[in-house]
Amino acid sequence: MFMPKTARALLQLPPATAAAIGKLGADLAVARLRRKESLKTWAQRMGVSVPTLQRLEAGDPAVGIGIVATALWLIQRDGELGNLAAPEHDRGAIEMDVRAAVQLGRARAMASAEARLRSPLPTPPKG
Repeated sequence: MFMPKTARALLQLPPATAAAIGKLGADLAVARLRRKESLKTWAQRMGVSVPTLQRLEAGDPAVGIGIVATALWLIQRDGELGNLAAPEHDRGAIEMDVRAAVQLGRARAMASAEARLRSPLPTPPKG
């Protein structure tokens, strides 16, 4: 059976990620309710349909990131988007960089030790 790419990707969504998306949706619903906004009004402000807003608030992972970003903008939290994948916060890449630096350091230390072993011992000056 043919399945669109996004559906396959969503089936592989890690459980913790799915739970975080669900929490985000619920938190956005709370933010809307605390502002005493109806689904219809909030959806109009976002430029989406009420069913799309309901899917967002239900934590549907298929809701587009632009829609999520607009909802965050409405509650003045869209500034956080710039930090989500910032290289300075990418622990996995930082750990890879450290491992590579350690390996390079070890290789250089070994090469230096080997070079010292291969070089002739200095002869003492005659005199």
